[in-house]
Amino acid sequence: MTGQHAPAAGPDRLELGEGIRWTGDGVVLVDILEGRLLTTADDRGGPLRELLRLPVPLGAVAPVAGHPGTWIAAAGTGVCLLLPDGTPRWLATPEDRPGPAMRMNDGVADPSGRFWAGSMAYDGTPGAGTLYRVDHDGTLTAAVEGLTIPNGPAFTADGRTMYLADSAHGIVRRYPVDPGTGHIGTPEDFFTVDEGSPDGMTVDAQGAVWCAVWGTGTVRRYLPHGGLDRVLRIPARQPAGVCLEGTLLHVTTATVGLAAPGPYDGAVFTLPVDVPGTPTPAFRLDPSAPITGALL
Repeated sequence: MTGQHAPAAGPDRLELGEGIRWTGDGVVLVDILEGRLLTTADDRGGPLRELLRLPVPLGAVAPVAGHPGTWIAAAGTGVCLLLPDGTPRWLATPEDRPGPAMRMNDGVADPSGRFWAGSMAYDGTPGAGTLYRVDHDGTLTAAVEGLTIPNGPAFTADGRTMYLADSAHGIVRRYPVDPGTGHIGTPEDFFTVDEGSPDGMTVDAQGAVWCAVWGTGTVRRYLPHGGLDRVLRIPARQPAGVCLEGTLLHVTTATVGLAAPGPYDGAVFTLPVDVPGTPTPAFRLDPSAPITGALL
């Protein structure tokens, strides 16, 4: 890791740590298969604190604007609002249908306040996954179909570009987005990896994409034109999620699938970088949406 400090590892070891986000007030992340929403300790060196636990997988969350302590979540077979006491209010469960057993995976809010979340089959059935868009009225729309293991998405600051990984195929694509409507255009290939799988991503203040590359022990930074800028190495085989808290890069990892996890597999790492990020946007729910009354 030339020119970089060694990463600091927290004491926790997660089965499938992902969905890490800086909200501006703190850092949250999930342990997907355990259904746990966690936050980092105030001293950054202590154990993670559990905010809530669901009886279904929890892929990712975003804060809900105007409702402190409430989250929108990609969970189970759909998307719900999580009240401060952990009670879910389901918006839709589109993956509760015949076919392969499905679960939600990664998700994020865009700068316009919509929420985007992907689904995948437990057994990795090719093409079974979908990227859903949740609009301000709480309705879900299938935005990209035919995915296998969608990860991300990540958005540029103006909300006009979305990066989306299909991890099973080693590819990240770039989609044009209309911030006013949420409609997406024809994608182009942004980068591919020959070893490992692109997983969680974030975009920094210079428009570069940081990507956790599962199976390689690396996080990579790609410039806006797609060129590889740098490779950071961590002592864990399965990096899964990344976020920037200012100039601190946080990386989640996983133990799932490892017959003999090493001492740092599943840890959450932190290391300083020279380009900052910005807080994750909040999901903005229209006050007139039917579900809004359930939050009062």
